[in-house]
Amino acid sequence: MGLINIRLGDYIERSTINNKDLKYGVDLIVGVNSQGVFATPKGNTDGVDLKPYKIVENGAFVYNPTRLELGSIAYRTEGLCIVSHLYMVFYLTDEGKKIIDPMWLYIYFRRSEFCREVTFRNFGSQRPEFNFNDMSDIIIPLPDIEIQKKYVDVYNAMIENQKSYERGLNDLKLVCDAYIDKLKHSKEKVPIGKFIVQIDNRNKKNCTYSFKGLSMDNYFINSIADSNGLDFSNYKIVVPGEYGAVLMKVGRDGRLTIARNDSKENYLISPAYYTFETIGIDSDYFMANVNRSEFERRGWFSCDTSARGSLSWEEFLGLSIPNADEREQEIVAELHNILILRTQINEKLKAQIKDICPILIKGSIEEARKAKEA
Repeated sequence: MGLINIRLGDYIERSTINNKDLKYGVDLIVGVNSQGVFATPKGNTDGVDLKPYKIVENGAFVYNPTRLELGSIAYRTEGLCIVSHLYMVFYLTDEGKKIIDPMWLYIYFRRSEFCREVTFRNFGSQRPEFNFNDMSDIIIPLPDIEIQKKYVDVYNAMIENQKSYERGLNDLKLVCDAYIDKLKHSKEKVPIGKFIVQIDNRNKKNCTYSFKGLSMDNYFINSIADSNGLDFSNYKIVVPGEYGAVLMKVGRDGRLTIARNDSKENYLISPAYYTFETIGIDSDYFMANVNRSEFERRGWFSCDTSARGSLSWEEFLGLSIPNADEREQEIVAELHNILILRTQINEKLKAQIKDICPILIKGSIEEARKAKEA
């Protein structure tokens, strides 16, 4: 066959099967993130109507039609799950399976070139949404399936290497959590307010510092808010070593977001966020404790009954952690730092895998083209 151009819609079929019988519960809810993987939703799922949720089985491609240009498409191999009714779900047809390796197709979708094509096709739309008809109209240069499989093998080998590293990372996290749990049962608990000094340093001189938001994974990120026309003179400055905290939507998101500025530059954050510094405690020991899911749950329990579920500053200060001695804090801090370092390495491995996607697709197409010309 060599290389042929196909219209994707001739080889895929959409699935709209939903959870109308409520056979599957909240434990099976997943979303699709911009890294192209399924992930447990970070928001609160209590009281969610699960009937319209779509059922996803192995072999399905799932994407968010309003975020596809960011890479929000995944291929299911981990067993049955359910996703938001807003997502698009499709499978290869029997005919499609004969000529398309699904992992090769997934690699094709993971390229920035594909994201740019989605953006181009969405251009001019009032609310960009890449629906199933749009996906069906995609024209793909398709190599012979044996060539596809050869390049998929390279991709899978890199994935397995990254997953192996991630398993070691998870083991390390268990060790860190286990040590903190040991301290929790053997040490007196002390409110974090004992170690916190609130700061309210406003950007009165309107300096052009980096405008940041806080990731729900507890680190500073470039803000996604539209900064055009914003008066930054009232925004808060976070200098290196200081912290930012988002307390106004703890109940809604089920998360308590706290980040430390580990850079060498000043940040600007929303005036709605809190800023503070710590005293009398190892800062890494502090971060290891307040970033635990258990600590977040206690924050969620203490928030108010508003729509967002805000946590007051006073309630925040009342949350407690084990009152460890200096050596115990050092042990947790060392584990935490190693965990952060290895997490960063793992993220780099993931980035390398994404970066190789266009190389693999280009290589497979070039090999197929040469085979066709031979």
